[in-house]
Parts: sequence; structure tokens; C-alpha cells
Amino acid sequence: MFLGHFEHNIDEKGRLTIPARYRDQLNEGAYITLGFDNNLWVLPSPDFQMIYTLVDQINMADPNGRILKRLILSHAQQVDSDRMGRILIPQFLRESAQLDSSAYVVGVGRYFEIWSKDLWQQQLQKLHDPSLTNERVAMFNLSGS
Repeated sequence: MFLGHFEHNIDEKGRLTIPARYRDQLNEGAYITLGFDNNLWVLPSPDFQMIYTLVDQINMADPNGRILKRLILSHAQQVDSDRMGRILIPQFLRESAQLDSSAYVVGVGRYFEIWSKDLWQQQLQKLHDPSLTNERVAMFNLSGS
């Protein structure tokens, strides 16, 4: 499970060091693709395959389905980490996610996200907005039954 968030540098070649505690979960390989919030997703290969299977079942006659397929699959790249624990983020994905010399690596369970510093700060403001907390928590039955 990918948990926590970390700030890491992106070198001049576009390589990002993956947090040490995440690396073992990528032993079977990984895929990187554009996320839904101007961020990037990195999914272990089995989880990307699950997403692919779901996306592949979308009706091609549905215009929104075609857009979703393009969003996820046309931006997807298989990535491998080097012996230093770095992955290469393709230039077009770095541009799409507004990444420069640093990024936040954010664990969200089965995958992790990569955010630009500015966009992550905006997300933190949304996450910590008390006026939205009740609305978000109401989605869950936290009563234990």
C-alpha cells in the first residue's frame, strides 16, 4: 500500500527518485499516466492491467468513453526504476503535470501520484478546508456497523 507524501527532486534528465518504501511494490514493473487532476499516476503493473481491462470494456460508441480511453491509455508509459530507485518521467508527462525540478510523491493506496509543488499546495488547501470536511466524511459509514 502506498501511503504518505514526500518531496523529491527531478533531475535534468527527468528522473525522479521513488521513495524507498514504495520501491518493493514496483518489483513487477509499473506504468505512469496522466491523472485526473493535472497530476500523474504511477501504478504497479498488475493494477494498471486491471485498469486497462476496465477501460477496454468501455463502449467505443460512447463519446465520453472514447475520451476516457484516450486520456488514460494515450498518456501511459511503462517505467522501470534504475538501480538508484529512479524512474524517468517522459517530457510530455512532465509538461502536462507542470513538473519542474521538484515534485511531491503522494501515496493513495494501490498507486501513487506525482504532483508539481504548486498544484500539491492547492490540493492541500482543498484537503484541509473544514467547510468541506463534513460533506466528504458523510460519504462513509464510519459507525462500524
